[in-house]
This record gives sequence, structure tokens and C-alpha cells, in this order.
Amino acid sequence: MNIIVSQEISAVCPDFVGACVEAKVENTPYCEPLWKEIHEVGERMRLNLTTESLKQMTSIAATRAIYKKCGKDPSRYRPASEQLIRRMLQGKELYQIDTLVDLINLASISYGYSIGGFDADKFVGDTLVLGIGREGEPYEGIGRGPLNIAGLPVYRDAQGGVGTPTSDHERTKISLQTTHLVVLINGYDGNEQRVVENARYISQLLRQYAGSDGGSVTIYKYKQA
Repeated sequence: MNIIVSQEISAVCPDFVGACVEAKVENTPYCEPLWKEIHEVGERMRLNLTTESLKQMTSIAATRAIYKKCGKDPSRYRPASEQLIRRMLQGKELYQIDTLVDLINLASISYGYSIGGFDADKFVGDTLVLGIGREGEPYEGIGRGPLNIAGLPVYRDAQGGVGTPTSDHERTKISLQTTHLVVLINGYDGNEQRVVENARYISQLLRQYAGSDGGSVTIYKYKQA
């Protein structure tokens, strides 16, 4: 995938750095070793974080700050990583979806970045542009119905929005038939080293649990014309 970071994102977050993991995969309904790993991470989280202190994680704090700069209330439209970690801290089980979605959720809670996971064969065109949602822009969040994405960072393909840090779009969601995966890590904290580490972790999880060779990792930032 060709990924372009727009000037409107650069204006509110000049240090933004993203990572794209693209891989051929095999999805399964459930993976017991993966869920053992998820539970172990949850136990560590509960020992070291609270629902208040997690807001200070640099990756989450930076995403919340960008929401505010774009005009969105991060407590009403929580970044996905914050939603997931809060759920674990409250002693609730994460929703079990399928192996690809579950491992992406594990990678998100482990680093605090909001991560989008997509069936790349459902994209329209070969380019994604990261911009900011507009008033009245149609968007169907996965499991959420119509979502007001005005003021949210959003990836768009040739047809429209496919992913925000709060929720990805129904149109390009992962299914058990997904074989071509694209995962996007949103580093609004500008920490390229940590974003790369998160991407490599995803590649490792794909090798362990999704019948993949780990795929390729591409870093993307704003580029002046």
C-alpha cells in the first residue's frame, strides 16, 4: 500500500510517524496460545496501571492530545488502545473475535498505540491518505453503526474512510476469509523507534499465530511536496 500523510495531519502533529505491516496470512476462529499471552499481558497491566494512569502512557496521551487539537473529545470518542486497556483494568475479558483481530488487539495494548487492521483486498485503489474527518462524512464503525468522524484522524481509500483511531470501518474489516492483511500503527507521539518495535512485534505474532512469514514493514511520515 502507498500511504500518504496529509498536510492537515502534519499541521496538528508534525512529528507523526506511522508503520504499515503488510502480510499474507491465514486466519482462524480462535488460538489458545495467543489467548494465554493476552491474559499474561492483562495481569501485568493490572499490576502497573489504573484507568487514570493509563492516560499518561505517552502513546495514549499523544493520541488524546491530537483528538483535542482536531476538535474531538477523547473521553467520548476514546482511542481504541485506551478502550482495550481500560477494559482489562476493569477486570473484563477482551472481546474474542478471531485470531488476526485478537493478535492486533494484543499488539495495541502492549504498546498503547491505536492500530488499524484491514482486509487489504477490500480497499478501493492502492493508496490510503491520512486526513481529518469532515462534518457529515458517512462512516460505519465496526459494531458501532454510523459514527461521527468529524475531527477524528481518518484513513481514506478511493471510496472513503476506512479507519480511525476509535474504530475501523465495516467495509474493510477482517474476516475468517482474509488472506491479505494490512496493519497500520499510529504514532502520534513521534517515537519512531517504539513504532518500529510495535511493527516488528506484530510481524512476530503473525509468524507465530497466523501462518505468515511476517510480511513487510514500511514507515511513513508527512512529506512536503
